[in-house]
Amino acid sequence: MLVTFKTDAYANITMFGDIAVRLLKLMGHSGTVPSAIRAEDVPEALEKLRRGLEAHGAEAAEKDPPRDERTQERRQPIILSQRAYPLLELLEAAAAKGSNVMWD
Repeated sequence: MLVTFKTDAYANITMFGDIAVRLLKLMGHSGTVPSAIRAEDVPEALEKLRRGLEAHGAEAAEKDPPRDERTQERRQPIILSQRAYPLLELLEAAAAKGSNVMWD
């Protein structure tokens, strides 16, 4: 499943459903798809997402990176905060313009 985030303040952002739901839950949302955040609630959702990513980053830093099965070298996984970057940008733009954010 793919989830597309939309606002009139920024380009649409599409991401894999499992990652999108994790990010929505970090924002304090239920993770329901489709749904929306009203413009007046976007700044709070953005702040919750940032705090959640900070906490998640601290947890991820404690784990050893997985080994590549072929070369046995350590692989650096793509961390959640990297995957969240486009959504953070979208939320910042929506907050600045006072726009709603929707996803489906």
